[in-house]
Amino acid sequence: VPGYSPGFQKPPAMLRLKRKRLRRSEPPAAAPPPCGAAPRGPSAPARRNPFSSLDNAPRAAGTPQPRERGQRPPPRGSPSAAPFWQLLEPVCEDKPARRAEPSERTDLLAFTDDLHLPVAVPEVPSSPRHEFPADWSIKTRLLFMSSQPFTWAEHLKAQEEAQGFAQHCRATETNLPQSIQEPKLSTELRCAFQQSLVYWLHPSVPWLQLFPRIGADRRIAGKASPWSQDEALQQVLMSDWSVSFTSLYHLLKAKLCPYFYVCTYQFTVLFRAAGLAGSDVITAVISPTTRGLREAMRNEGIEFSLPLVEEGRTRKQKNAEVNLETEVANSLEVDNSGEDGEEPDPSDDEHESFSWLEEMGVQDKVKKPDTISIKLRKEKHEVQMDHRPESLALVKGTNTFTLLNFLINCKSLVAAAGPQAGLPPTLLSPVAFRGGTMQTLKARSINAKARVHLAYEEIFSLEIVGPVMPHSLHSLTMLLKSAQRGAFSAVLYTHEPTAVFNTYLDDTSPALNKETVCKDLLACGLHPKTLDQLTQCPTLGKSSIRFLEMKDYGYTWKS
Repeated sequence: VPGYSPGFQKPPAMLRLKRKRLRRSEPPAAAPPPCGAAPRGPSAPARRNPFSSLDNAPRAAGTPQPRERGQRPPPRGSPSAAPFWQLLEPVCEDKPARRAEPSERTDLLAFTDDLHLPVAVPEVPSSPRHEFPADWSIKTRLLFMSSQPFTWAEHLKAQEEAQGFAQHCRATETNLPQSIQEPKLSTELRCAFQQSLVYWLHPSVPWLQLFPRIGADRRIAGKASPWSQDEALQQVLMSDWSVSFTSLYHLLKAKLCPYFYVCTYQFTVLFRAAGLAGSDVITAVISPTTRGLREAMRNEGIEFSLPLVEEGRTRKQKNAEVNLETEVANSLEVDNSGEDGEEPDPSDDEHESFSWLEEMGVQDKVKKPDTISIKLRKEKHEVQMDHRPESLALVKGTNTFTLLNFLINCKSLVAAAGPQAGLPPTLLSPVAFRGGTMQTLKARSINAKARVHLAYEEIFSLEIVGPVMPHSLHSLTMLLKSAQRGAFSAVLYTHEPTAVFNTYLDDTSPALNKETVCKDLLACGLHPKTLDQLTQCPTLGKSSIRFLEMKDYGYTWKS
């Protein structure tokens, strides 16, 4: 046939050959054209390839099978010539992942449980208990979950809010029945809920979030801070803060305030009234501390202890005694027992390290380390525990008043540079004090669906955001116990620097009479049941409660 060219018998192969030549002639930086599209010139308009749908056309030998990028080639021995099998294979691989997505997204209980498991083995009681231990750490967020709705916590009326504030200021004791049939219609419950959300704060800067302060530079950066460059304004703020701090301490001493927190940009201090946490005197715990802070406290005459360090030394000595007895029983060398016992005196090491210089007669020609270097070497262990939970410092009795004056006059208490420069520490209290501002925790209810036994059930949740102190946590659980009919669970998000406050610190104090303690602290503004919980000796150690669950009016928890 005149004008007929046999090269057009296989149009798809011809187009692929043209694209292949085009790729070879283009520079390496140029991106190849998409598969199945005709090559475009610099100014050529977009044009559809008329042969892109001819899938059954014969292909040239050695031409690769066109497929999507990232698609896995068919395994050896499989019918690779069948395009249907190639299209079906990735679909079969993706199906299990897509099936698992709803489960992973909606199984809220399992996800939060795995997310907040501690590194150590969690402490879970063998049987449910009527009360959970006191948790002295500050929580930044609570997430309560239940099969019963939280509609009673939504849209409080103006009168209910006002009544809740009045009950808080008057320290009104609210006792609810064990189970409330219609929680949404219970005005007493809604007022008590508003009462449990109240806390007191100083200073109050509406456009800044003043808790937590440790690691808050990134959150505060870029916000207006007119005091950062104004020394006169900084002095006014610190003077006002000192008055509020002193007011809180006097309330604590008079047992009108159970406890309060001082949150700086480097450490947190918890002041507790006499009778709380198993102590018969006022206590103050500081965490984390540094060698410089501890040295400054010693210079001011503040007597303090490092309970966790002393506990470690005691445990080490006991282990050394056990090892020594074992070695003597096994007729081993007693000299080796010193390795497992107390650490050798650094001064002896220094003397022995320089004794060989004296033997050679060159002790005057070799430069020895100065006294500062020797001192740093002696305090190596003390420096290593800085900024760690083990650096917890305990101040007791009248030394807490000396600590008060030290903190007021301490220049390093306030940042000298950075986003927090010139901003006084945050004071958090469960009761009103001079210069304090009433604040409320933010609460909202959320509804979600969770997969339970191959079916989806509706889960109701209540989220509480803010600095949740120990009394607020206990008050909220008492309300939920009645409103949710004794069945709910909670995920607790802890401000980690405060978790170490749960360490039992006072082994030497005599057993306290609970009736006398509760009677003395009745005017502190807390519910009697909450007060009874906070008088118990801490049992959580350096950890805090991460997960709390109530079933049939019994508590279980994980720390």
